[in-house]
Amino acid sequence: MPLLPYSVREGLAGLRRARFASVASTSAMAVALVMIGLFMLLTYEAQAVSDWLRQRVGELEIFLEDVNEPMAQALKERAASMPGVAETEYVSRAEAEAIFKREFGEGAELFFDEPFLPASIKVRVEPDYANPDSLQALVEEFASWNRVDEVVFNQPLLVKVQQNLRLLSMIGLALGVLVVLASVFLVANTIRLTIYARRLLIRTMKLVGATDAFIRRPFIVEGIAQGFLAAVLALVALAGLYTLMRSYLPAIDVSGLVPVAFALGLLVIGVALGWVGSYFSVRRFVRNVALH
Repeated sequence: MPLLPYSVREGLAGLRRARFASVASTSAMAVALVMIGLFMLLTYEAQAVSDWLRQRVGELEIFLEDVNEPMAQALKERAASMPGVAETEYVSRAEAEAIFKREFGEGAELFFDEPFLPASIKVRVEPDYANPDSLQALVEEFASWNRVDEVVFNQPLLVKVQQNLRLLSMIGLALGVLVVLASVFLVANTIRLTIYARRLLIRTMKLVGATDAFIRRPFIVEGIAQGFLAAVLALVALAGLYTLMRSYLPAIDVSGLVPVAFALGLLVIGVALGWVGSYFSVRRFVRNVALH
């Protein structure tokens, strides 16, 4: 315990003694954290888009037999109560006719000599249920109901979309690993340069009998402080970048991401980067420093 105040005091003092090296190291970590933060934001946005796309592609449509309005509404409410169902929408014959006219365009009136479009219920499921197995189970359940003529959903398209999303997720994961590795490499090498700049101090301490652990502690505290400062700078930069992106792309929205959790997460990553980079850099350097 007596060594802790000294380590903290010397570590923080190191920020002032080697200002240029500290600024370089902190800036490198801030750049790395901005990269990691941008990747986290893009991953969150990509996940939201993925859920939205799977919900739309996995939409079911229940076509009804000749039923009256109260019975159709009862079937709609029954469908809405099923596990995994997010929302339902009743489409009457008249609404189906209007949709057909709008999508078919000129000449649609040729098909309206007699009613041929049935009423239907559109069912949109939760993102977790937007997969072929869950949807097939819902199709079988809805098809067994009285007054239901047919239940359809585009299974081949959903399978294709899921395959593509899985591929994109793997690519995103690989890019994330590369970003983290590049960040660690950048931080470790920058901190190694700052430690090398104080090699004479380390050599002197070893000559007077200081242990490797005693020498390492202030550098680790300094690395942690730099990581914390870098995280604060990265959060400010990310807030500015997000505001700028929103002005050009209003569709971008990460309101579901808790700002406090994101900020704390980035601070933890910053402290961890500073600790890991300083620990391994100073450990290797102190062990190999020449005493003559």
